[in-house]
Formats: sequence, structure tokens, C-alpha cells
Amino acid sequence: LQKMAQADIDEGLYSRQLYVIDHDAMRRMGKADVLIAGMRGLGVEIAKNVILAGVRSVTIQDEGVVQWRDLSSQFYLKEADLGQNRALCSEKQLSSLNVYVRVSAWTNKLDEDFLSKFQVVVLTNSPLEEQLHVGAFCHSNNIKFIVADTRGLCGQLFCDFGESFEVRDTNGETPVSAMIAHISKDNPGIVTCTDEESHEFTDGMFVNFSEIQGMTELNSYGPIEIKVRGSYSFSICDTSNFSEYVKGGVVTEVKQSEILSFKPLNVALDEAIRDPGLVEMTDYGKTQRHLSLHLAFQALHRFTQKYSRAPHPRSQAGAEELVAITKELCKDAKFDELDEDAVRQLSLVASGDLAPVSAFIGGLAAQEVVKACSGKFTPLRQWLYFDALECLPQENDGVLSEDACAPRDSRYDGQISVFGSAFQDKLKKQNYFLVGAGAIGCELLKNFALIGLGAGEGGNITVTDMDSIERSNLNRQFLFHSKDIGRLKSEVAAESVKEMNPYMNITAHQNRVCPETEEVYTHSFYSNLDGVAAALDNVDARVYLDQCCVRNKKPMLEGGTLGSKGHTLVVVPHLTESYGPSTSGGQKAIPICTLKNFPHRIEHTLQWARDQFEGLFKQTAENVNNFLSDPTFVDRTVARGDVEAVEILEGVYRILGEEWPQNWADCVSWARRQWETLYNNQIKQLLHCFPRDQVTSSGLPFWMGAKRCPDPLTFDTNNTTHMDFIVAAANLYGQIYGITGSRNRADIQSILQGIKVPEFTPKSSVKIAVTDQELKEENEERKEEDKVKLEMLKEKLSKLQLKDQSFRMHPQEFEKDDDSNFHMDYIVATSNLRAENYNIPTADRHKSKLIAGRIIPAIATTTAAIAGLMCLELYKLVQGHQKITSYRNAYINLATQYFVLSQPCVAPTYTVSDEATHLSPSNMLVIMFIYLYYYYFIIILATSIYFSNNNNSKDNNSYIVNKILKMKIKC
Repeated sequence: LQKMAQADIDEGLYSRQLYVIDHDAMRRMGKADVLIAGMRGLGVEIAKNVILAGVRSVTIQDEGVVQWRDLSSQFYLKEADLGQNRALCSEKQLSSLNVYVRVSAWTNKLDEDFLSKFQVVVLTNSPLEEQLHVGAFCHSNNIKFIVADTRGLCGQLFCDFGESFEVRDTNGETPVSAMIAHISKDNPGIVTCTDEESHEFTDGMFVNFSEIQGMTELNSYGPIEIKVRGSYSFSICDTSNFSEYVKGGVVTEVKQSEILSFKPLNVALDEAIRDPGLVEMTDYGKTQRHLSLHLAFQALHRFTQKYSRAPHPRSQAGAEELVAITKELCKDAKFDELDEDAVRQLSLVASGDLAPVSAFIGGLAAQEVVKACSGKFTPLRQWLYFDALECLPQENDGVLSEDACAPRDSRYDGQISVFGSAFQDKLKKQNYFLVGAGAIGCELLKNFALIGLGAGEGGNITVTDMDSIERSNLNRQFLFHSKDIGRLKSEVAAESVKEMNPYMNITAHQNRVCPETEEVYTHSFYSNLDGVAAALDNVDARVYLDQCCVRNKKPMLEGGTLGSKGHTLVVVPHLTESYGPSTSGGQKAIPICTLKNFPHRIEHTLQWARDQFEGLFKQTAENVNNFLSDPTFVDRTVARGDVEAVEILEGVYRILGEEWPQNWADCVSWARRQWETLYNNQIKQLLHCFPRDQVTSSGLPFWMGAKRCPDPLTFDTNNTTHMDFIVAAANLYGQIYGITGSRNRADIQSILQGIKVPEFTPKSSVKIAVTDQELKEENEERKEEDKVKLEMLKEKLSKLQLKDQSFRMHPQEFEKDDDSNFHMDYIVATSNLRAENYNIPTADRHKSKLIAGRIIPAIATTTAAIAGLMCLELYKLVQGHQKITSYRNAYINLATQYFVLSQPCVAPTYTVSDEATHLSPSNMLVIMFIYLYYYYFIIILATSIYFSNNNNSKDNNSYIVNKILKMKIKC
């Protein structure tokens, strides 16, 4: 039933997004029709993200025609489109982004009959009069309404989702759960969780209880509100009349929906100043500036209505007039904390149109569309302002003139109006290295093309990515299309941005940036760069690239996303802290004994299943091939230690000897015996060592808390999961031997009927470690036994004779996204059967793929916003800003409207030779090597002096030391 319910969603395409937006939310989105008005840079950015997200239809509307300034931020417009309708010029390429979304263009005005066809209406770069009219209509007709606007380095966003809007999941986080150690009979009852790790519950959460023994009333009580008392405890309802708690139990968060009410635009416009809670902060250091911008944007509308244009670029007269209009609005709003300088700066850049600002505001606005359609995540309530005015030239760079920022009938006019023509020339000459052409890499390249980075004589972008395009990439890596599947990402990305800006100079590589490619990415390569952008998906690669940048004194832009969350980091040599070495902040390793014998979460059974896959179908097969082709394999294996060597050589002997299948029926037989071993025999042995009534030395039950008492399973050919395991395991086993398998379950069941499974009797001599420390001690005790076993294995392997000396196995490299290769079939069945052993709730294929495949959830909106923020920092780097106060690192969560834009940390200062020097940890290593080399040089010099004197009457060592001490040399 679950598979049938999910069949309407293309999981192959939306797989990464589905981990951010669940299936139910995706279905609601699939019924939504969205109107996006205005097809300049901001409008097309929103449309691109919404289409990739997968609504039912998107209608793009624009009455205007393409102008030179539009090319600064509208990536689907070309110089050949000048004078043509913007919506019509964008329709075809937007349509190609997602075959499941109907895209159409509308070139007429927005009337009420037309508006009534949509569930969500988005206005971009529209006059206030139109916003008020459309907003009033949408509010009264329960149509979700969004206003988005950008003016140079500033942006605005507004949402009105009506009088009553249901948010089904406020944050999208996985429900918190914990295992229970004790529940008191009290008012209120106190729940104590096991001390494996502190719980993650917060005050006001609602929870459900399950699997409690004793106080069973709680298992069916329903959602209960909690109050946190400590890291391992919280209080619940009155439990004084319940039964006595015995043991066990799991407590799990229950997500609660929330009903929100929104004010219409005309009301929210006036109340924002009196109620600052209506204005979301994107930078807490700019609270007053954001309120000032609220009034300044209104003043801009008045200015535009009066002159039919925005203030001229860098016009001081226009700036003073805008300040005067804003002051009038301040009187009406009784606001006396106006940031006049911010209003002036807004006026000076208001005619600009910048790709990075459109990318950021467009990402946020598109996420609000997703919320409006799906009910997933907390919407913006109700205004948001953003500015990056610190990108402007610093005081010592001089003042830009009106002439320098005047339009030139250039594709960069929207950018020149903000930064001037000289800066544009500087951008064109930049040489940048982009590492990664995935989701963030695609967005960065789009922005690079629009701003003209490396698009002139002497400029260049080098992009490297060793991966090929897969179907799951298409949902967020918008430079790629279905026809590109299988091609190299870097090549296709380079071709795509050349279409956006034919003047781009771009070189595509397919190399991993790592120590093995240092002969390609040499000091000479880095010395020719102006900077590096990191669009990587793992910490180790970021750390290495950061070290390269520190070593070569190159600035680095770094960004990453995790679902609705994202971060950016800017590294400026000698000014800001670098990315630095990897920390232990990643996932905690699961103890080996937990995986082997005491799992209590689905994550444990999935990791165990993944380990089974790697051991059975990859590592052992690779070891066999190494054994067959390398005469030194056994000796090299023995050198790794007795415990590991025994395990490896046993596997090689087993797979080349007694377990070698001759045909498909043997593969099925192996799978059946494997099933019995894993889910019956091993569990019986565990219960023999630790019976259900086992108690610890302190008199407490052994099977309690995080230790779930397991039950052996009985094989049943009518059980779907049992057969899933047999089919997948038999086929994979056949594949490593080169034997063709089958999916025919009737045939497999027929083979199973003739298989005799040996009876199993638990052994009293077997010892099972309870902790990893015990396991380590047992391994130490087995040393002599392992040595004997190792000698026997070496002898057996030396006598092995193969009929076919050319035989090689076929190791299986785990691939989660190929549904035909049995890999995920095996993982899901293997994990869920073990979960059944231990009474752990099972996981469907979707969730299993996320955990076992270590997938990073991703959505286009966050990616676009993060790339926009990174390119705003790029503006500062190219200008050479040397004030740390102008730079920003960022952390955002679009699910909850959480934004932290903060000043980077200062580069650490060390004292070397009585002089303060800014050094990163990597540079400190360089200094240490210099010192070592210096002392080595002195020793060699002193030694050579000694030998040149050839004074044999002196003690060699004392003479050298004496010479060193006499050298008055200081580093």
C-alpha cells in the first residue's frame, strides 16, 4: 500500500528533496498552481526554484521587454532577446527544468479573473499600487500572496497566507526519541532516560510512549506535553494512579500542527514599525537599519511614481530627495530612529540589479512558495529585509561618480550601476578556481557568468569535478538536463554557463583536489589564482582545500547545505580565521558491541546491514582477487595483526573453498543458510549466553534500558521480507562469482523446498563481549589461539588449486540509486529482519536509503540562497576589502526563518621573533619546518667546519657543539 501511495512521486528525481519535504507535502505541492509575476533576475530565480521543487504548474507573467540591465541577473535572457517580452523569452528554458511541471507565459495585465486560477501569487519588482490591489484580492480569496523585491544591494520579502493557515510541521526535523530507564509514580510523573546520551526534548513538546512494561497505561495515553527537568529527565502527567513501572519503553516526539493568522499587506505595511515582531531580522547587528529600509522601500515607490524611474546611480540629489520622502513617512509612523545613511546608500544603488542578491532573495521567496503549497515549515511572518551595503567600496577606495556608474548598453549595466565600470573590468580579469560542480557549484557558476567573473582578457574560471551526472542531480543542479545524464558534470556545467554568457573563459577539469593531484594543482597553479571557491560535500575535502589556500595565501569562499540549512564562510589571508582542521563534531561512531549484539535503533540495524554488504560482497571478493594476483598478499595480511589477518584469510579460504557455488541453486542455498545464521542461530546463541532473566552483578535485569532482548525468527517463504532477503542475497552472491541469478520468486521457492538447513545448538564455550573494552580484552586473550589458526590458514591457502587460473571475482561497489542492482533490496531486508529480531520499528526503503546511503538531504532553494551569499563575499574579496567588519559568515535555516550573519573570527596571532604575526595553524607548521631546517643547516655547517679542520685530537661531538654555540645567528 505504501508503494502504491508513493507511486505518484518520482523518487528517482526527487530523492534528495524528499528527505527535506516528505511525500505528503510533495503531494500537496503537486496540486498547486503558482503565478510568478515579473521575469527579471529575481522572478526567474524564484520560478527556477519552484519548478525544480515540483508544483503542478507555474505561470510566468511579464508585460515588459528585455533591457540591457536585465542580463546582469536574468540567466535565461540573451543579447538577441533585447526588445522582446521577458516572459516569452524565458518560457522554453524554464519548461525544460522539470517535465512534471506545466510552465506557461502570460503577457497581459493581472486581472482578478486571472488571479483566481492560482493558489499562490508572487509579485516581483512590482509597484506598490499593484501590490496593494493584488494583495487585497488574494487575502479575501484565500490565495497565498508573496511580494519579493530587490534594489541593488538590498532586498525585501513579504508573505500573507490568509486568516487561517495550517502549518503541519513547523521545522521539518526528525521527531526526537529516547529510551526510558525509569518512570516515577508521582504528580507529575518523572521520566528518566537511559544515560547512553542526553535527550533532545524541549519544553512544550508532545510525546507518545510505547513498549513500556509495567506502567502500560502510558502506551495508549496519547500525546502528552512535557517539561524538561534535566539532560536525562522530564516531567509528564499525573502517574500516581498508574501501575508500577517495570522496565523498557521508548518515548517519541509527536509533531503538532499550528494555525497561523496573517495580516493583509495594507495593514502589515503600517504596523511593521509599531510591531517589530512583523519584521524578520537577517542580521541582528542591523535591527534599526531593517526598520529604516521598511520605510525607505515605501519611499522608493513614491519616488518611482513621481519620476517613473528609480533614482539615478550615485545621484546625490536623488539620495537626498529619498531621505526627505522617508522622513515624511517617519513622521506618520512616529518612528524617530531613522538610519539616514542606509537610506542614502539604498538610493545610490537602487537602480542596480545584482545576481547574488536575486539568488538570495529568490531562494527565500521560493521556499515561502513551497511552504504555502505544502504546509511544511514555518512561514515568514511577515516582512523580511536584507542588505549587503558593506559590499560597497570602502572609504579609502574613493567615491564612485555618476558617470562611472552610468549605463553603457552592456550586459553588466545592472551591476555597473552599483559598483562602477572599473570594478567590472577588474571582475573580468579574475582567475578563480571552483572545486565542485554539484548543486552549489552550478549556482556559483551561474552567478559567475552573470557578474562576469573571469569573462575578459586574462580572466578564467577553472572548475573541477570528477563525478558524472545522475538523474537524482536534476532536481537541484539546474545546469543539467535529462540528455546530460552520464556526462561529466564539469564539462556540461562549463557548456551551460557559456550559453548564459558567451564571453566566459572557463576550463573544465575532472580531478579530485587531494594530495594525489598536487602535481596538477601546484604552487604555480595557485600563484596564478585570485581566489578559490569550495562547493564540496564533505569535511575532509574542505580541510585539504583550506590548507592549500592557506599555504598559497589565497582567499577562499566556502559554503554547504543540509536540507533547509546552510552556511557560508569567507577566508581572507592574514585577516580572518581559516576553515581549519577537521573537528570531532561529526556523527558519533556506533560501538561495535552495539552493532554486533545490542542494537536498539534502526540506525544500528542499517549500519549493521551496510557492514554485512561490504564484508560479504565487496571486501572479501577484493581480498580474493588480491590473493589470486599478488604472491605477497598473505604476508602483507599477516603484518596487519593476527586478529585481522585471521578474519581476512578465513574469508578468502571460505569463498574459494567450501562456499564456492557451482550454479544458481547453490547461491539460493547459501542465502538460505545465511538467513538462518543471522536471524536464528546467532540470536539463540546470544540468549544462551544472556538468558531473558539474566541479572547484572548489581541485581538489575541485564535486558533493560538500551539493551533490547531479541527473539529468533522462523523462516517463512510466505513472508515478503524473508523472501526479499533470499532474492537479494542470492543474486548478489551469484554476481560476485559471475553466476546469473533470477527474480522469479516461484522458482526460488521451489529451490528452497529442497534445501536442508542444519540444526543449531548453542555452545556454552562461546563468550560474547558486552562492551567494546571487553571485546578488546578478549582479542588479547585469543592471541595464541589466533597464531595457531593463522598458521593453519596459511597452509590451507598454499594448497588451494583452482581449475581456472584466470578466475577473478566481481566485487560489488555499493550504489544506492540503482534500483536494479539488489544493493538497496539487500540493505532494507537485512536491516528490517534484524529490527524484527530486536522489536525495533522497521524503516521503509526511502528512510533506509537515507541512512545506509549516507545521503545529504538537499533542496534547490537553500542552495541558491547560499550561493548568493557566497558571491556577495566575492564582491568584497575582488575589491580587496581589508576591514574585517565588512565580511560576513552566515548560517541560515529556511525552514524556521533563522538567519545569523556574523563577522568572521580574526586570524589567530602568534609572536615570532618579538613581532606579532597572523598565522593559521597550517602556517605554524611551515614556521616549525623552517626552524628545523635552520638548525639542520647549522649542524651541517659546523660538521663541515670540523672535517675541513680535520682536527682529530678533539672530541668530535664536543667540537661540533662548541662551533654551533659560537655561531651568533638568529632566525
